[in-house]
Amino acid sequence: MAGRADPWADVDFEEVQDATCLEVDDIKVLFNCFQLFDVKKQDYLLADDIDEVMRAMGFRPSAEELAELIDEIDEDGSGAIEFGEFAQLCAKFLVEDPDPETMRAELKTAFRLFDKAGTGFITMVQFREILAEVDPNLSEEDLDGIIS
Repeated sequence: MAGRADPWADVDFEEVQDATCLEVDDIKVLFNCFQLFDVKKQDYLLADDIDEVMRAMGFRPSAEELAELIDEIDEDGSGAIEFGEFAQLCAKFLVEDPDPETMRAELKTAFRLFDKAGTGFITMVQFREILAEVDPNLSEEDLDGIIS
């Protein structure tokens, strides 16, 4: 519709996705929830109110769990939880860790990609190359420290 403001204009989807691993549709839902709870339209929620907000959304963290999460995500320590921080908090409950069997199967599949000879082993040289590929910022000394 012409003339209508973009409701997502203030959301940096790429930044939120990088921080949370959530899909764009999930981020949109969280943004709508955030706006509903931000009744004063201040663009933040108070850390003191987060427990009530989380429970209203169906999440049931313990007081200790919530305090740890808020300390972790309230990057500037202001006690004001902006949308990006709110999305990170919610992602802790939305993004599920795979079960051990799924994780084991995925690791085996990934290992087979590097075990080109099919021996069930990779050499230290291959392992070093994998680490360097995963994090190109690792120095030779860092790689030596990891491998030794």
